[in-house]
Amino acid sequence: MRRVLKNIEWEDKFIKDGYIQIPFISPKEVAELKALFFDTLPESGGQITSQETGVEDSRFISYDFTFIDRNPDYKRKVFKIITEYFEPHMNRILDDFRPIIANYIRKKADTGEVPLHENWAFADEKKCTTVSIWCPLVDSTVENGTLQVVPGSQKRFGEYRGPMIPWELDGIKDEIIKNHLVPLETKAGDCVILDDSIVHYSAINKTPGLRLAIQLICVPSEEPSIHYHLDMQNNPNEIAVLKVSDEFYMEFNPWKKPDGVKVIGKVPFVNRRIDEQEFKERLKAPGFDQSKLGFFQKVKQVFS
Repeated sequence: MRRVLKNIEWEDKFIKDGYIQIPFISPKEVAELKALFFDTLPESGGQITSQETGVEDSRFISYDFTFIDRNPDYKRKVFKIITEYFEPHMNRILDDFRPIIANYIRKKADTGEVPLHENWAFADEKKCTTVSIWCPLVDSTVENGTLQVVPGSQKRFGEYRGPMIPWELDGIKDEIIKNHLVPLETKAGDCVILDDSIVHYSAINKTPGLRLAIQLICVPSEEPSIHYHLDMQNNPNEIAVLKVSDEFYMEFNPWKKPDGVKVIGKVPFVNRRIDEQEFKERLKAPGFDQSKLGFFQKVKQVFS
């Protein structure tokens, strides 16, 4: 498996737990990034609402991410700002990665719960690991809805993850939140680097202040980015594997079928849910990345 971090001790902890917490940016950079958030906010097109997703019975979107803004130009501007500040630090820590998605994450008082989830798969996770750099711009605490993770849950669940693919943990979210999460209280300017396949969550902001953080999603520089899409209505037993450009993430609605994107493979899909006992057993079992077969050896290739 390709390495993620340049520091060997950090890499060992990351492999074991699925995340590390480390110092990242300076107080000056924190202040400047906060100011730039408010300076650029008037350019936001507003969040895509649940009614606009095109998905029947979609749940209320309670979180405020740049990624689901209606204005692609605003998303590009935020991406440029964040990557210019983060890349020197990212390059110091990560072993040759490139950024593909940047988010300001804003939690106002009494809102902002991010449901239990794994991030989507952005590359072939049997060959490599993709990561999110999560950096709060104010001290992040349990009270204002800090990031919480299930240590060691990376690459154990949801091998093929995308916005339209049912998740095998959907039936036990409450049990996982109650029994398995570890909150990661983090000082402003420090960061959590997490495997995108780790199970994680954040609760509502119970303080009167704004909880502002940044997320930068990064993939190994040599790896193509992929996107998994399931058409549950027309083909519920097969996931399409799409090869996408980095620009893809600026334009598309995550809940709708992407247009004009090349299908490079298909994988079978069985919609099943596991119980908490199986969840606990699989936490102790090898991850799906420990198979010697990579994605391109496993899927049925489609050439067009």
